[in-house]
Amino acid sequence: MLIHTDEKPYVCEVCNKTFRLKCYLKLHLLIHTGEKPYLCELCNTSFRFKGHLNSHMDIHRGVKSHLCDLCTKLFRRKDHLRKHMQIHTGEKSHTCEVCNKSFREKHILKRHMCIHTDEKHHTCELCNKSFREVSYLKNHMLIHTGEKPYVCDVCSRSFRQKGQLNKHVLIHMREKP
Repeated sequence: MLIHTDEKPYVCEVCNKTFRLKCYLKLHLLIHTGEKPYLCELCNTSFRFKGHLNSHMDIHRGVKSHLCDLCTKLFRRKDHLRKHMQIHTGEKSHTCEVCNKSFREKHILKRHMCIHTDEKHHTCELCNKSFREVSYLKNHMLIHTGEKPYVCDVCSRSFRQKGQLNKHVLIHMREKP
C-alpha cells in the first residue's frame, strides 16, 4: 500500500524518473515514445493524453465557458481568460531586473533580456551572421535564397518582408481611380 508513503518503486528506464503507480509510469513513457494514442475523429489530430483530447473536443463543440466580466468575451480555457484580463488591469507582472521595464508575458521578457546581454544564438550557416531571434534569421535567409514571398495583389510586385509590401501598398492607395 503506497498511498501514504513516499515510495516510488516504478522507474523510467529512459530518464530514471520514479513513479508511485505503474499507470503513471505508462503515461510518462508516452513522452519518450512520442506515441499519441488518442485520436480526434473529426480532424484526425492525435493526443498523448485523453484529457488533452477532451479539451480539444471543446473546439469542435464551440464550448467557451470562461467569461470576462469586463467585456463579456468568452474563452475556452481559464488560463486564456487570465491572460486576457491583463489587458483590462494593465498588469505587467514580468519585470526586467536590469532596466525595470515590465511585460505582460514571460516570453516577451525573455526576448527583451537579449538586448542587455547582446547574445545572438541564431547564426546563418551561409555567411555566419548572428541574430537574437530565429525570426530575424529566417528573414535574413531570404537574402540568400532570393525568395520574395510577399506579393502585391494590385501589381504583382514581390517583396522579401511584409513591412516592405505594406509600405508599397500605400502607393496604390494614393493613386486616383
